[in-house]
Amino acid sequence: MGSITLEAVEKWFGDVQVIKGVDLEIKDGEFVIFVGPSGCGKSTLLRMIGGLEETSRGRILIDGADVTAQPPAKRGLTMVFQSYALYPHMSVAENMGFSLKTAGAPKAEIAEKVTHAAQVLKLEPYLERRPKDLSGGQRQRVAIGRSIVRDPTAFLFDEPLSNLDAALRVEMRYEIAKLHQTLNTTMIYVTHDQVEAMTLADRIVVLEAGRIAQIGSPKELYEHPGNLFVAQFIGSPKMNILPCRTEGGRFHLEGGRGGAYPHSTPAAFIGVRPEHISIAETGAGACDGVVDVVEYLGADTFLIIDAGPLEKITVRVSSEDGHRPGDRVGLVFDARWQLFFTEDGLAVTG
Repeated sequence: MGSITLEAVEKWFGDVQVIKGVDLEIKDGEFVIFVGPSGCGKSTLLRMIGGLEETSRGRILIDGADVTAQPPAKRGLTMVFQSYALYPHMSVAENMGFSLKTAGAPKAEIAEKVTHAAQVLKLEPYLERRPKDLSGGQRQRVAIGRSIVRDPTAFLFDEPLSNLDAALRVEMRYEIAKLHQTLNTTMIYVTHDQVEAMTLADRIVVLEAGRIAQIGSPKELYEHPGNLFVAQFIGSPKMNILPCRTEGGRFHLEGGRGGAYPHSTPAAFIGVRPEHISIAETGAGACDGVVDVVEYLGADTFLIIDAGPLEKITVRVSSEDGHRPGDRVGLVFDARWQLFFTEDGLAVTG
């Protein structure tokens, strides 16, 4: 079992409150990722769950038992950090089994668990090597293997891939996803990388200034953000947010035309993702603009459109698109994917 519950959890450093009444329930076997900008409290919250930071107020429960005052060793959790923290004089096998050795586990048990972890992580050929003889990705797998042998209630990952280059991050994302499928153990993962969050998580917890802005599956957060903060934080490139006014069943853009408005609640902003805008002749869409920059990325191309008073709008087109800087174009918004937000930044739903 590995359910984790946070009840009105707060963290204070002196007079400064960094975690502001967080309530969260993580199911057994779930892969939950904390994301948010720097300073939002995601790593602090993870360390509180692990017992590395004291909880100022509220309760933390693991499988229904209150562990708020328990030290890390009594919580049955294990953490994987950015730094591998491997002992350079020990082999891979010795590093992975060291915690069991210090706990007095029999040699046969240590060997069995190290072998199992090595099989899961494909580390069998490297068990006799020293850390200096391994790549960054292999070292991170050893650090994860060190956690696996402890058979934890849950894994806590604190930006474990941030020290790896782009190619190794892709490889390790795959390894961690397969690890979760194999072990089916609860995992809580902190990252600032949206690709990691979108590809790995069962649910994403978006944090803003010590509070939960929204919780949901990657698909839910991408397609139905609850507020402007989540709308602009989830997705790369980020969602286009344009000021508008609504009346008479239509939305109106400054310097443009607009379109149909399907809600009764007034809106102050419209949000449209780059892939939900198409290029047309001038005068044909919701607004016009001039191609400012063309970003070619292989399979996709992004056009940065200068829309005058609406400022810059990003449009995703195929790599075969032939538009060049200086071209004047019309922008057509796909009405099925338009989102609207109130003056306070909340999503309009009715």
